[in-house]
This record gives sequence, structure tokens and C-alpha cells, in this order.
Amino acid sequence: MKALILSGGHGTRLRPLTYSQQKQLIPVANKPVLFYAIEDVIEAGIHEIGIIVGPNADQVKKTVLSRDWDANIEFIYQGDPKGLAHAILVAREFLGDDDFVMYLGDNILREGIVRHLEHFKKGNFDASILLQEVPNPQQFGVVELSEDGKTIKRLIEKPKVPPSNLALVGIYFFKPVIHEAVRNIKPSWRNELEITDAIQWLIDHGYKVGWTKVTGWWKDTGKPEDILDANRLILDDIERNIKVKTNARIIGRVVVEEGTEIDENTVIKGPAIIGKNCKIRNAYIGPYTSIGDNCIIENTEIEDSVILEGCEIRNAGRILESLIGRGVKILKSDNHPRGRKLVIGDNSQLVL
Repeated sequence: MKALILSGGHGTRLRPLTYSQQKQLIPVANKPVLFYAIEDVIEAGIHEIGIIVGPNADQVKKTVLSRDWDANIEFIYQGDPKGLAHAILVAREFLGDDDFVMYLGDNILREGIVRHLEHFKKGNFDASILLQEVPNPQQFGVVELSEDGKTIKRLIEKPKVPPSNLALVGIYFFKPVIHEAVRNIKPSWRNELEITDAIQWLIDHGYKVGWTKVTGWWKDTGKPEDILDANRLILDDIERNIKVKTNARIIGRVVVEEGTEIDENTVIKGPAIIGKNCKIRNAYIGPYTSIGDNCIIENTEIEDSVILEGCEIRNAGRILESLIGRGVKILKSDNHPRGRKLVIGDNSQLVL
């Protein structure tokens, strides 16, 4: 069994952050989104991993290789993203004739994939997909099931009138026959080779396609609000771990990494995580906040936000529901502002 994890694309819905950073590398709870996918496939016993890369290939390679993984990892250059099925074509040599899981690298699945992989193997399926009930199926690929609910009749991409509320999660299990399927489909109106078309080809040609329903939460972190939501969900599961000495008032489940300095005038209320070598002075860090490494937070209140590494935020009043890129400086020059909602690109400087 192998894994194919997708970490290409331009991430247009996350601009301006993705002008300078690959979207799968944006951290959630201080860990790149891509790492959650890698951890899931290793947990499932898969140790041969191919990672599809695109415009920021070197950035992805450097970040992934900064950790010692219990897996052999190969990077496969896709170039311009031409669809999920195209990624399988590009990875043909790596995949060989092995079964594999394809995992979109900007997805986070709380429960992992172990149960879903076991279902794929035990059912001897040619393909198996993950589904979750959603309130807005018009925005997803959706499946129409048979009357008894046991088999898949068809897959429909973003239907105006959805036949169900079961959306496709970005994780798929395949046997080698999928290679024949992707060779026999044509580009969609988006000029992309759609994985839904390839799976439909399997169904139409009598192959066995199974499905499992996700029981926990799943997030596609394609937009700023999705990053913030995923951050909340991950932080809900953390445990208290304070690795430094401080007289600050720290309430609840809070993680503080090594080298960080927090003065006695600071209040931190969890769930929250603060990275390494930060300086937090006369600040309030509220629930559902993640602060990356090497940040300075001074005379500022931050809540329900994701602050990437290397930021300097001083005298900035109250910051809420914000996603702030690497190396950003937010400095206040006059009276305290009211709370602001911010999405700021990497290496910006904002004076309030």
C-alpha cells in the first residue's frame, strides 16, 4: 500500500498568504496542515509516500524534510494543476501496480484513516471514498446512493439540486484499475481531469466502489475561515503543557513551548498554544489562539486567531478572528482601536 498526498495548486482562496507560502504549509495549531495528512497515512501503516508538488516545490520539500518521518517520501512534480486525476497520471511510475490512498494535503480528518482503510481492504473494493453529511452540498462533489443506500449510483460535482447531503471528503482509496480510468476520461469544463469522473468511469464499467461515512469532524482548509475553524477544532483536543517558568496567569488547556518568555502581567486562557522563543508582555491571549515561533506580543489582546511565526504585534488593541502571516508587524501609533478582523499577507507591516 502506498500513499499519494497532494500539495500543489496555487491556493487562490487563501491569498495574500499563498503568494509566498504553499497553502498546505499554513499551520493549524502550530503544525503545517500537510503534516496531519502525513501522520494519518503513517498511523495507518503506510510507509511509502509520494507528495505531489507544484509552484512552491522547494518550500514543500524543505518543510517536510525538516522532520524525521517513519516513511520513505518521494516528491513528484506536477507542474500546472490539471485536476486530481491528472495527479494520478503524473505519479504513475511511483504508484506502480500497488493499491494506494490519495489524500488531499489541505484536508484534516480528526479520526484519521485507519477505519476507512480497513473497510477498503475487507470489502475488496476497486475504489472506496469517504463521505460526510454537510449543510451545503451544492458546494461539494455529492454522491447519489441506491434506494437501499448500499451502493453508489453516481457522483455529481456541485449540483444545483443535490440528490443527497453526502459530500466527498478529499481522501480516496484505489486499486490499480484507477489508472485505466484516468486514461479514459476527458477534461471537464474546467479543463481538468476530475477524480469524480474517473470514479464514475469505474462505476459505469462494473467495478466495485465502496464508501464510508466520516463520524468525527473534517475540514478542507481552503479559505481563511476554514483555517480558523480547523484551529479551534484541533485546540479543543490539546492538553495543558507549560514548558517554561512564568508568573503569568494561565487558565485551562494551554501549551507553551521552550524558550518563550511570558511576564507576570499577561493572562492566557485556553485552549491556546504558543510556540518557541516568543516574548509575551502585558498581553491577553484568549481561547482558540495559536501563536507561532519567535513572535513578540506586547500590550495587545488576541483571541480566536492564528498568528504565524516571526510576527511582532505591539499596542494593537484587540485582535479577533484573524489569520496573520509570517513576519507581520502590527504597531499602534495613537489611541486604542476597536477589535479588527484581519487577513494579512506574509512580511507585511500594518501601523494602526
